[in-house]
Amino acid sequence: MSQNTTPPIAEQRPYSFERHGVTIEDPWSWLRDADYPKVDDADVLEYLKAENRYFEAQMKPYAKLTDTLFEEMKGRIKEDDASVPQKDGDWLYWVEYDKGAQYKKWYRKPVAGGEKVLLLDETELAKDAEYFRLGAFSVSPDGKLLAYAVDDDGSERFEARIKDLTTGQVLDDVIPGTLSSLIWRADSKALLYGLANENWRTDNARLHVLGTPVESDVELYKEADEGFRVDIGMTSSEKYIVIATGDNETSEVRLVPADNPQATPILVRPRQKGVEYDVEERDGTLYVHTNDDHINFRLATASIAKPDAWTTLIPGSDEFYMTDITTFKQFYVVEGRRDGLDQIEIRDYADPTKVTPISFPEASYAASLGDNPEWDMMTLRLAYESMVTPDTVYDYDVANGALTVLKVQEVPSGYNAADYVTERLMIPARDGTKVPVSVIYRKGMKQDGTAPLHLYAYGAYGYAIPPNFSVTRLSMVDRGFAYAIAHIRGGDDLGRQWYLDGKLTKRTNTFNDFVDVAKGLIDQGYTAKGKVTASGGSAGGELMGAIVNSDPDLWGAIVAHVPFVDVLNTMLDETLPLTPGEWPEWGNPITDKAAFDLLRSYSPYDNVGAHAYPPMLVTAGLNDPRVTYWEPAKWVAKLRVTKTDDNVLLLKTNMGAGHGGKSGRFDSLKETAEEFAFILWQMDMAGE
Repeated sequence: MSQNTTPPIAEQRPYSFERHGVTIEDPWSWLRDADYPKVDDADVLEYLKAENRYFEAQMKPYAKLTDTLFEEMKGRIKEDDASVPQKDGDWLYWVEYDKGAQYKKWYRKPVAGGEKVLLLDETELAKDAEYFRLGAFSVSPDGKLLAYAVDDDGSERFEARIKDLTTGQVLDDVIPGTLSSLIWRADSKALLYGLANENWRTDNARLHVLGTPVESDVELYKEADEGFRVDIGMTSSEKYIVIATGDNETSEVRLVPADNPQATPILVRPRQKGVEYDVEERDGTLYVHTNDDHINFRLATASIAKPDAWTTLIPGSDEFYMTDITTFKQFYVVEGRRDGLDQIEIRDYADPTKVTPISFPEASYAASLGDNPEWDMMTLRLAYESMVTPDTVYDYDVANGALTVLKVQEVPSGYNAADYVTERLMIPARDGTKVPVSVIYRKGMKQDGTAPLHLYAYGAYGYAIPPNFSVTRLSMVDRGFAYAIAHIRGGDDLGRQWYLDGKLTKRTNTFNDFVDVAKGLIDQGYTAKGKVTASGGSAGGELMGAIVNSDPDLWGAIVAHVPFVDVLNTMLDETLPLTPGEWPEWGNPITDKAAFDLLRSYSPYDNVGAHAYPPMLVTAGLNDPRVTYWEPAKWVAKLRVTKTDDNVLLLKTNMGAGHGGKSGRFDSLKETAEEFAFILWQMDMAGE
């Protein structure tokens, strides 16, 4: 047999280390290039390329299916699409896609009337790059300059540039290695940003005056805690620049005047472990969103003169999880979730009891504030969708409560919501906790166990997965799949406690919830054992690794994208970009033996067993700084020589991309088509 039809076997090279009296053997440790983030080890590259050749050979018989899926998905996308213009000062701003283009064009035109002006052409910037991602995009207060940042290899080390919007010329100012927002000083003559250090951590806030050497930029703030990251923002009033620092459980905020960022920073309140807060401002009053006295957050106020003297404005609630607040000149907006469903409330400064909730028609949906750049506005831009309702852009009139539809996502090949059914279920986990599940399927699907079902989840960092609309998902649903999102613990779908109940010592709740949701869906007739396929990425890829170790016979096929599977080794390595900041999420196995033991007990790589595994497709990005390429590579290498079945196991590494896979909208779509083709192949539905 040729190399392309026989799976590659990675060499095992003896390597071990000892921690807390335990010896860990890791014969695939060599797959981590010693020069990382530079990857030029010939043996490492050859192994990854061999896996890619094997992937291509195995998928080749299904190339037509992949193409069919891709064309279906592409046919549901309006190629020459445009966003709804939004007013910001004297200009209307929006983005457009040209037909066939992978990337956006950014436009504006005068509110008073006139021709549209092209601000930035992503397609032009991306023309010579295998990968392209636009990071920060920030127009100066005087409207004359544009600061933007570009990543051209997926490493998330951005280069910031400045464009003169009057002449169209890009200035000589170049700031390499940024990893932050780009925030303008009020006079439009200087820019705040943060540099990534050698460990890909933003531990600083810096000021660049246009026309001066980057080497002379002023460091406004330097963070000493290696686990904390620095972020730069602006209050909605645009009076203050926010320099925020924190990790996954603790935060600290400093404010500097937007017109004088070199002034002595105002420390709102010193950091306190486990206390998170963020800050808005209006007329000298700070609005502080914090979890200091209630797990679901409260809203407090303070004067700018005494920023740490917080007085409760809206108390914390067991029923309402307050996720965000935004101040405007004449009112403020509170966002949150009640029973796991998004809520948006308009609040009155003068009368705290006056609350105007914005109502939405469906039983399960996702809703949020959209782009609302102006301080003094009485019409709010909102975003809304559900599993059966395409993305919808509304304007909400604060004065009379009227909702006006501005745009509904167009599906050019046709879409009829009445052809589909969506449900919200509550399925008990093994400890009795009821887990929300959002399901969509085609009307008429029999709940007799004959249908396949795809189950998706993330379950970490307090990130809720909304019941959103997806044109790609329809390619599964139209072929008879039910598609379900499990809102498992580890996300904050049902409040902050829901997140805390899936982290640190309670991490295994996340894995158990996912397995128990699958079993519950089987019990209710949505599908049957062996007909459940599943996918997840990053921390959701860790989830995939855990559930194939614990319940391998439950799944018909698994797709693990950039999976965080070498958990113990990564958390033991404080030199890796994310590790110190991740210890509050996973535990610190360097200093804490209990954390070491727990991570070792569920780390997917460390728990690969000599038993049958379901068919699996695994992806990686060579330049990925979040889940380094060697995690999926080592996992697949170990699975190949340990598992006892003949089921397909594929590893695809994007050699010129990072954590998110390929960057163009159609290249990304092609990868989704490959994923679905793999699932259909494994479910014996490749001809459908």
